[in-house]
Amino acid sequence: MRIGRLAVPLLAVLVAVTGCATETGDPRARAEVVVGSRPDADSALLAGVYVAALRSYGFRAHAATAADPKPQLDSGAFTVVPAFTGRTLQALQPGATAMSDKDVYRAMIAALPEGVVAGDYTTAAEDKPVLLVSQATAKAWGGSDVSADLSTLPRHCEGLVVGNVGGHQEPSAIGSCRLPVAREYPDGATMFDAIRVGQLTAGWTTTADPAAPGDLVALADGKPALIRAENVVPLYRRNALSDRQLLAINEVAGVLDTAALVDMRRQVRGGADPQAVAGGWLAEHPLGR
Repeated sequence: MRIGRLAVPLLAVLVAVTGCATETGDPRARAEVVVGSRPDADSALLAGVYVAALRSYGFRAHAATAADPKPQLDSGAFTVVPAFTGRTLQALQPGATAMSDKDVYRAMIAALPEGVVAGDYTTAAEDKPVLLVSQATAKAWGGSDVSADLSTLPRHCEGLVVGNVGGHQEPSAIGSCRLPVAREYPDGATMFDAIRVGQLTAGWTTTADPAAPGDLVALADGKPALIRAENVVPLYRRNALSDRQLLAINEVAGVLDTAALVDMRRQVRGGADPQAVAGGWLAEHPLGR
């Protein structure tokens, strides 16, 4: 009986030791992982999250930037590149019709070039386009001063005046409503004011924009989705990561959510270092728990 009671813990120890030995013998586990991103602060922040995840597992990793990190991933100069599912799909397959998070992820995987693989996407962290309206408009469309449904927009398509911040690309249609050409604004604050005073019916931002004001109402997308999903996903070189390195980047999917992304972006835009912000967030939300 005594041997039986010891069997399970002894087996656990043996499995752990064997697993560590296998990982130690894997040359990929000793190589430093390069997590690539574009130079902008939001991209650098996501790279910092995956660098912090790898370091939390004891692996050497650092961030690097490039104007377009995808060719660097194709060439092997970068090992991992965080991305958003919908934007990646659109770049690889313009005109793709997938909208829901699962459908976009599957279509993206099918479109990835040979040698590049996708890890787990964050089901709770997204940065998809969203339309903001005034509280008065939300109520007039059958919502409330804090919530409204995007599916009601096609019923009010005629006469819509929509704004965006220059340089951003948003959907050209919502369901059966072909949207008018958006009025461009130099910054979000100016556009939000235009919504408040009635110069715009609605204005585009994203679900993870830390500057989105609380007094405007976001038109919530439902099911079936009317706007393409944009979930955080790590792209990586096929066969370039060890099993535990892959586990480290995949575990981000179960921890990161949109609220955390908004908060970290707010800190970075306030002048904080992206890597320090990402490391601080991961310290408060450790992986493997």
